[in-house]
Amino acid sequence: MSEELKTIKELADELGVSKQAIQYHIKSLTNKNRQTNDKGVTVLSVIEQEFIRSKVDKQTNKNKTNEPTKKRQIDKQKEPNINQYLLNEIEEVKKNRDKQLAVKDKQIENKDIQIAQMQNLLDQQQRLALQDKKLLEEYKAENDSLKALKMPTEDTKEEQANSQPKEEVKALKFEIRALQEELNKQKIHSQEEREKLKAELTTPKKWYQFWK
Repeated sequence: MSEELKTIKELADELGVSKQAIQYHIKSLTNKNRQTNDKGVTVLSVIEQEFIRSKVDKQTNKNKTNEPTKKRQIDKQKEPNINQYLLNEIEEVKKNRDKQLAVKDKQIENKDIQIAQMQNLLDQQQRLALQDKKLLEEYKAENDSLKALKMPTEDTKEEQANSQPKEEVKALKFEIRALQEELNKQKIHSQEEREKLKAELTTPKKWYQFWK
């Protein structure tokens, strides 16, 4: 086969298209009679190859020109899907945010309850502290009153201290007076005894009485 002749497959491989595309462009050739090689396979002359090549290049350039438009059409077709995806993402973010806010609100509510409980406990402690202080003051006042009743005043102590020597002197005087009276009684008794003894000694005895 001459190098200038190419089969449909060879030209399709060269141009990077399918055999069907080459056969489609062959229909546009003016000559309807096709050449074949020694194997009976259809071959294309150089002129036919150039014609088909021009058709393929034109179609390729057209496709390239239309590619942005097709891309835009595809993008437009995808755009609703993208928008829907973004909307879904935004909705999911909102749901997560609402969940987090609900959790935060619950935590804040629990904190408020704890603060209220602590405030109540603090108020109770303050009330108990005031009651304890009041009871302590009342106990102190009652204790002071009892001390005032039981313990003598300084003046009373001084009077007792001053009266104690007087009582002792009075008791001593009473004892001295009693001793003096006892001595006087003893003196009188002794004087009477002496007088009696003297009288007996001075009285003359009658001896005749012994002989009777």
